[in-house]
Amino acid sequence: MRGLDGTVAIVAGARPGDIGSATAVRLAEEDATVVVADLSESAAEAVVAEIRELDGRAAAQSFDICDEASYKALIDFTVNEFGRVDGLFNVAADLSASTTDQDRDVISIPLDLWRYTIEVTLTGYMYGIRHALPVMIKQGGGAIVNAVSTCAWAGVDRDVDYQAANAGLHGLTRHTAALGGRHGVRCNSVVAGVILTSAALANTTEGWRTEILASVPSLRLGIPEDFAAMVAFLFSDDAAFVNGQTIHINGGATFA
Repeated sequence: MRGLDGTVAIVAGARPGDIGSATAVRLAEEDATVVVADLSESAAEAVVAEIRELDGRAAAQSFDICDEASYKALIDFTVNEFGRVDGLFNVAADLSASTTDQDRDVISIPLDLWRYTIEVTLTGYMYGIRHALPVMIKQGGGAIVNAVSTCAWAGVDRDVDYQAANAGLHGLTRHTAALGGRHGVRCNSVVAGVILTSAALANTTEGWRTEILASVPSLRLGIPEDFAAMVAFLFSDDAAFVNGQTIHINGGATFA
């Protein structure tokens, strides 16, 4: 894969041990300048410290994906500091126990949780695209990647808000690809299967992981670096003719 030297990329949602942090590190390894953003400024700074230990170029920013003005400020910071935005990776989500424990079916889910999850996982992604896309169009090109959960394809009897939000991202990606494509801006979705982030390892048992692996035609479950490699490819010139696609990173768990 050709490197990303000269590319300026934003990873919107990154803390140590997760998909966003692995992607930020991989982009820096490919010679991109990376703006690492998270609701937790200390988390973003920890990822930047890791990148700098590898002699990479990175800056940390705090942002709230539920606040359009905050997301716009993140885009503005990147343009003011580095002159452009070539890549945007939307990967923020709230998967905390306090949220997921209440995420039930369509009959019983609290409406405030429904609105909150849609705001984080769908509307928040739209805020980033709304403000990054004009910058990319003006500079003549760029790439946007949206992280999507496989739950949008699975169809289970709980997690209704998270399923609905992720299904909405499918449409948002296709719309952005159609709008930006003729201006040199590509937009694709990358869908996560079981990815063993630090949070996933902490919240699952070895028995559960063994059971899941038995259902996947692969030798192992996914790791954040698998996801990061695909995002780096989609940001590169090697993916110049890839637009509006949904790519599943799940070891063959689904064939979509």
